This record gives sequence, structure tokens and C-alpha cells, in this order.
Amino acid sequence: MLKEVAATRYITPLREGGSLPGLVEADDLGTYVMKFTGAGQGRKTLVAEVVCGELARRLGLRVPGLVTIGLDPVLGLAEPDQEVQELLKSSGGPNLGMDFLSRAMGFDPLAFEVSAEDAGRIVWFDALVNNVDRSWRNPNLLMWHGDLWLIDHGATMIWHHNWPGAEASAAKPYDISDHALAPFGPDIASAAAELAPLVTEDLLAEVTAEIPEAWLVDEPGFDSVDALRRAYARPLLARAGVIHERIKGIDGIKGGR
Repeated sequence: MLKEVAATRYITPLREGGSLPGLVEADDLGTYVMKFTGAGQGRKTLVAEVVCGELARRLGLRVPGLVTIGLDPVLGLAEPDQEVQELLKSSGGPNLGMDFLSRAMGFDPLAFEVSAEDAGRIVWFDALVNNVDRSWRNPNLLMWHGDLWLIDHGATMIWHHNWPGAEASAAKPYDISDHALAPFGPDIASAAAELAPLVTEDLLAEVTAEIPEAWLVDEPGFDSVDALRRAYARPLLARAGVIHERIKGIDGIKGGR
């Protein structure tokens, strides 16, 4: 399970995203970007963050460390912003925290170089989890201490919003023509050869075990939390060996930036 901490101070809202995450301090003296169960997208967004973040980490990609942050709704009482106050009041219990990468810079494809190898690994991973939110308009990539870091994976695995259609949804191709790293000539074949064999049933069981149980209970169509964890793993396991063959949009990519 993810490390558990408790929020001690709400610092400020981060209004770049639609879900209104906030910067908080916790009782381990860490500073985290906190995403809330009471936000409009709900707990499934947090589940996606955990699955993708922990999977990416095990595949050797750089993602901020994840924790669960216990929130006492009383922290919202002193907030002058009514929207923030309501969000905090509706998010009691475990929420998601990501290590705050202080002074990180947003990735600009016109200002930074990315190798074909690194681009390929990230594009392959995004294809695996069907990440629809890594475009040049909103890369969800940070440069920190000279390295490229992946953030914000809430808009992934869209099949978990409709479990009866999950198998058909997971079989669909992935279009990279709008991907932020497409212009860098991603070496997808090498990435698939390296990473696909790592995505095993055991690895995915380890990853899905990190999801807090509170975010999985009472899911329609499942008689246990363990059954739901296995449902999260199945599409990823099925996609891992073949998704590189289903990536489209490569031919239309321009070479320049």
C-alpha cells in the first residue's frame, strides 16, 4: 500500500487543472500536490493516478512519489475561497498526494530535446494506458534537475468508466499524431521490446494492490475489491504485448519542431 500521511495545512489551490488540486503540508513534513476524492472527476481519477504512476515507476519512468493523504474536513473551515472550502469539506478521508517538485519547469517541446529512446518509452507507456492527455497543448511533463518527469494520469484507462465495454475499449488503437513527444521520432519498437515483457500478471497485481481499498468499494458489477483489482490489471496485460502494433498517426508526424 502507498505510504499514509495526514494533511496538516492547506497552502494554496493549483488552478492549472480542472480538478482544482491543492498544495498541502503533511505530518511527515513533506509538501504534496493533493488531488481530492470530492473533485468532480471522483475517485476513479485517483485510481488511475495510482495505477499509472506506480506502473510507470516500475517500468523505469520518472514520476513523483505517491502517498495517500488523510484529510480532516475541518481544514476547510478557514478557507476564504468558497469553492476550495466546499472541496475540502467533501473530501474527508484518504486522498492522493504527489511529491511536489519544487521549481520544476513545464516541458516545452520547442525548448527541450528528448532522445528517440526516451520519447519511445513514454509514448509506448501512454499507449498502454491510453493516456489522452499528453498533447503538445498540455504535455503533463515537467523538467526537474535536467530530467523529464511524467505527471497527471487521471485521464487514462477510459475503459474503467464503463466496465461492461472495457474489453472492446481496451482493444482500440492509440493515435499519437497529437502527442507532445511525437516530433522527437519516438523509437516505439525498441520500447516495446524492452518494456512489454516487464508487464506481467505479478507486476500488475503488485501495482493494483497499491490502490486504497476505500476507492474501490461498492463498484457496480463486482462482488469484491480483489475482483475489481484484477479487472484493472486484465486490459493492461492484454495490451502490453500488442499495443505497439496498434499505434497510429506515426506516418503523419512532422520531423521538425
